[in-house]
Amino acid sequence: MATVSLAPGLSRKLKKVLATRTDSPDLLDSLGTLSTFYTDNTPQARRNLRSSIELRSLSINHHFLSASLPAQQALDKVEEEINALAECCDQIAEALSSCSSSTGDIIRTTERLNQELDVTTQRQEIVSCFLRDYQLSNEEISALRDEELNDNFFKALQHVQEIHANCKILLRTHHQRAGLELMDMMSVYQEGAYERLCRWVQAECKDLGDTDNPEVGDLLKRAVRCLRDRPVLFKYCAEEVANMRHHALFRRFISALTRGGPGGLPRPIEVHAHDPLRYVGDMLGWLHQAIASERELVLVLLDPDAITDTGSAAHLFGRNPESDSTKSEPDVTFVLDRIFEGACRPFKIRVEQVLQSQPSIIVSYKLSNTLEFYSYTISDLLGRETALCNTLWLLKDAAHQTFHNILKTRGDKLLRYPPLVAVDLSPPPAVREGVSLLLELIETYNGMMVPASGMKPDFDPVLAALLDPIIQICELAAETQKSKGALSRKSRTNSEVGPSNRDSLSVDSILTKNASTVSQSTESSSKIYLINCLSAIQQPLISHEVASKYTVNLLSMIETHLQTLVDNEVDSILRRCGLLNKINYIQNISANDHNIEAGPLAETEDMSPQVLSDCLRAFFGLVTGTEGPLPEYEQLQVPRLRSDARVRVAKALAGAYQVIYGAVTDTKNGYSDPKSLVRHSPDQIRTMLEI
Repeated sequence: MATVSLAPGLSRKLKKVLATRTDSPDLLDSLGTLSTFYTDNTPQARRNLRSSIELRSLSINHHFLSASLPAQQALDKVEEEINALAECCDQIAEALSSCSSSTGDIIRTTERLNQELDVTTQRQEIVSCFLRDYQLSNEEISALRDEELNDNFFKALQHVQEIHANCKILLRTHHQRAGLELMDMMSVYQEGAYERLCRWVQAECKDLGDTDNPEVGDLLKRAVRCLRDRPVLFKYCAEEVANMRHHALFRRFISALTRGGPGGLPRPIEVHAHDPLRYVGDMLGWLHQAIASERELVLVLLDPDAITDTGSAAHLFGRNPESDSTKSEPDVTFVLDRIFEGACRPFKIRVEQVLQSQPSIIVSYKLSNTLEFYSYTISDLLGRETALCNTLWLLKDAAHQTFHNILKTRGDKLLRYPPLVAVDLSPPPAVREGVSLLLELIETYNGMMVPASGMKPDFDPVLAALLDPIIQICELAAETQKSKGALSRKSRTNSEVGPSNRDSLSVDSILTKNASTVSQSTESSSKIYLINCLSAIQQPLISHEVASKYTVNLLSMIETHLQTLVDNEVDSILRRCGLLNKINYIQNISANDHNIEAGPLAETEDMSPQVLSDCLRAFFGLVTGTEGPLPEYEQLQVPRLRSDARVRVAKALAGAYQVIYGAVTDTKNGYSDPKSLVRHSPDQIRTMLEI
């Protein structure tokens, strides 16, 4: 087949047509528009397609021109109006350019005047500030000198102080002369104002003495705050307050003592003068209440910033409230000391009268505690070095001394007249009375009030002052009992020695014969008596912690006397059986065995089997009860001590028999038949003695 060759241009168009996408939106829209007027697909129509499209485009343009003709006409009108406005503007510009030359002078003059006005305004402000910071107005000068004291006065005084402070700043600049002149002027105003304020405060303070519970006004508080900047003037006012309240308090105290309150209620304090404790307590209570009210008044008046939250006045006058509070404390103490100084003498005289009336021990002790409590309490409020506190401490010491003098007098009286020993060896009535009195004192001591700054006094001196004389009289009574026993023992011995044998027997030999039994009995009675007395004192004090040390000492004394009683009874029993010297001999030999060279014990005269057999027979008789009972200590009034004494005696006797038993059963001692001598073993003896 022959190949058809195409022209290059036609070939490119053909390729472009073939490469065209038939599904593109533009092509589809074009074909859709073409279908609206291209209805017949004929050769003629295809040949006229271009001309048809051009005719249609021309028709569309004619239609657009006809539609936009009204808008074109409107734009022409706008252009004409704009041209007219441009002409008007040109005319106005020409008019302005012609006027600018004539108004230039006016503008320059206006600018110059505005600058001068700004400078003048600044100068006016500077002058106003200077007058405000360095000058007083006529109204302020009038408030400082002529008007009554009111808020305007304090405002003017505040302004004076501010100006005075500003002048100090001015002195640091080159305006020193002006600063000095202004400072001198303000000082004159300030001193005059403070003197006037001081006179006014003194006059107001005089009125405070006319009423019992005056109220301090805000104006007076503010005036006092201001005066704190002048310590000398403030001191004058404080002294005036102190003097006025001093006289007022003295009158109130005397009235409370003698006349009572309004209408007789409350009743006069001296109505209870017969009751020392209430009398002194009422006076102290009145003073304590008065201190509280007077302290509040003085703080409100002299240091209002210390009790209120309004510290603005302190800052208002350039002060530090904390430093003012520390400075005001001595002032408050001084004023309160002066106020209550007048009540010291009448109070002291009445308390001394109470102490001179020799109250009972309990009352004097309660008075001492009450005065001590109020001494600490009032010292916390007034200060330790004030007149009233010194008076209270002196009276407390006097009451304390009175109490101890009463105790000493009571003890001396007991020692001058010691009691007799009862038949049943029971404690004397003085012991029971002393213990009962001591328990009351302990109850008072435990119930006493103690302030936060104080502490309870030591109670041991009271215990010693009350109980030591009682213990001494018990010991004196026991010694007297022993002396009487020795005299009765001698008289009985003399009666036993008749005229017929007075030459053959001496009194000393008879006394030696009977001395052991009677002497031991007398000494045992005295020891039992002392143990009963000490136990009667110790037992009630066991449950009281305040007497724990003294109770331990009493327990030690009881233990010593009980051990002595047991030792004496054991010695008496062993001596009665004839074993005492033998036990001592055996113990000495055992202790010095390496230094003694002697024969067996059985060959010694005092330790022979016959002698030892008689002694052990008597000992067995006492143990079994056939030759008399062992001591039962029935006169010991404390069951525990009675049982303890019995057990100790039994243990001592068992120990003594253990010594004899060991010596007899030892083969080196030469006893041929030990079982005939010691028929019972030590364990059997312990069983018999119920150990």
